[in-house]
Amino acid sequence: MWKTALDRMLRRLLTWGELKVEWPDGETRTYGPGGGISSSIRLTREEILRPLCLNPVLAIGEGYMDGSIDIETDEMYDLLTLLVRNQQKGGGLPAGLKAYGRYRDAVRRFMQHNDPRKSRNNVAHHYDISDDLYRLFLDADMQYSCAYFARPDMTLEEAQEAKKRHIAHKLMIEPGMRILDIGCGWGGMALTLARDYGARVVGVTLSENQLKTARERAEAEGLSDKVEFRLIDYRDLSDSFDRIVSVGMFEHVGLPHFAEYFDKVGDLLKEDGVALIHTIGRVAPPGATSPWIAKYIFPGGYVPSMSDVAPVLERSGLWTTDMEILRGHYGPTIHHWHQRFEANLDKVREMYDERFVRMWRFYLIACEMAFEEQHQAVFQYQLTHRQHAVPATRDYMYQPDQAELLRAAE
Repeated sequence: MWKTALDRMLRRLLTWGELKVEWPDGETRTYGPGGGISSSIRLTREEILRPLCLNPVLAIGEGYMDGSIDIETDEMYDLLTLLVRNQQKGGGLPAGLKAYGRYRDAVRRFMQHNDPRKSRNNVAHHYDISDDLYRLFLDADMQYSCAYFARPDMTLEEAQEAKKRHIAHKLMIEPGMRILDIGCGWGGMALTLARDYGARVVGVTLSENQLKTARERAEAEGLSDKVEFRLIDYRDLSDSFDRIVSVGMFEHVGLPHFAEYFDKVGDLLKEDGVALIHTIGRVAPPGATSPWIAKYIFPGGYVPSMSDVAPVLERSGLWTTDMEILRGHYGPTIHHWHQRFEANLDKVREMYDERFVRMWRFYLIACEMAFEEQHQAVFQYQLTHRQHAVPATRDYMYQPDQAELLRAAE
């Protein structure tokens, strides 16, 4: 029954390219007209057929994790791209799957009630597994967000440095300014702003691992007098700041809390202050988080569309003084991460079992594919209380770097 149903679904879906499927009984069938991308998979267990029919997005990831779906690592990107392109080209899906998709879209707000306790648990799920894992595939500064490839031949380290400079230019930092870093990660941005721009920075996180590492880094660099890292929910802050930066944290806020988030940014930002919010974004109508990503990688996470954010910002009273969409940067960033992950596979296997290895590999490849093939990019919102808190043109963003000027003056 389930083989017949999945066979019918694949014949309707594959209108471009080619997919070869080896079924659990040993039979091999080919789907699609050929041309374009060609990929192949092997289904090793009958038990995977039912979930592939009922919830294919979740089942593909889980099936690869437990070995029910076998595919060569170097073919996985092509497989996911093939399936996504066929869906985008209008490949037919059963009415039940379409209805399930509409249901997930409708309830996405109710699935993201990230109160402080839930937010802390969500952060621990992903960020408190092991700093040693992240050190194996991130750059030396442990930047776990989209890099900025000002040149396509940049190394990952160079592109992450360029990202931090780009943000610093938008913030127009002057020595002595007090800056808040919401979701400071392992401290790289905060340390850079203190060390290279002369700022005094408060970084906040909900991850105990990140807090420990960030404090150790500040101590090692002799910056503990300029940078303070706190284990605290941003909603519990009551300070006042000249600048606010938040990189890769907004995706964890949750749709029901967007107004609360921007209201808090406004409350914490001085009257002539500037905030820069850097987040993954959807350049398409709102949609639900992938059920596999929500279950295994980022519980409570959500990638906002502009139409999710715009009404909330309009009601916040803040000026959106600049908005930039970074395209073509996150795919290469994740590609670097995946290459480093595979290059360090022996070390990863010393820390985790094969199911975790396959889960993390699937996560990295699926996310790279999403940025290259689906409607995902990065939004950078510059926010102020007053329209003239920043210059009227964007020239200041591309002036000589303030960090270089400070070093030259020493």
